[in-house]
Amino acid sequence: MFPGGGQPDLQAILQQAQQMQQALAAAQDQLANEEVTGSAGGGLVTATMTGSGELTAVTIAPAAVDPDDLETLQDLVVAAVRDASRLAGELTADRMGPLAGGLGGGFPGGGLPGGGGVPGLPGA
Repeated sequence: MFPGGGQPDLQAILQQAQQMQQALAAAQDQLANEEVTGSAGGGLVTATMTGSGELTAVTIAPAAVDPDDLETLQDLVVAAVRDASRLAGELTADRMGPLAGGLGGGFPGGGLPGGGGVPGLPGA
């Protein structure tokens, strides 16, 4: 069961868990400071989001504004935000994936029960 048949070294396990916790916290801090930008309508509408999922800006080109067709503009804003959210999810998976793999290894989605929750990525 354990290498050499002995008992696990609880101090070593606790130290490893603490190191993992510190690495996860550092990765989360890094994600909060990184930004991605999604777009729609060929760049007429862009949405900027942090890696941690906070929407920080929406930009709308004047050409996208038609007072007689607000529904299209609304759809473009939603599409740009969804694109930014997808990119933020990919960034999170990229940054957290190696760390999550150390949390159990055998779980689908890189070590976290439930698969990590990033739609479209393996294990989601």
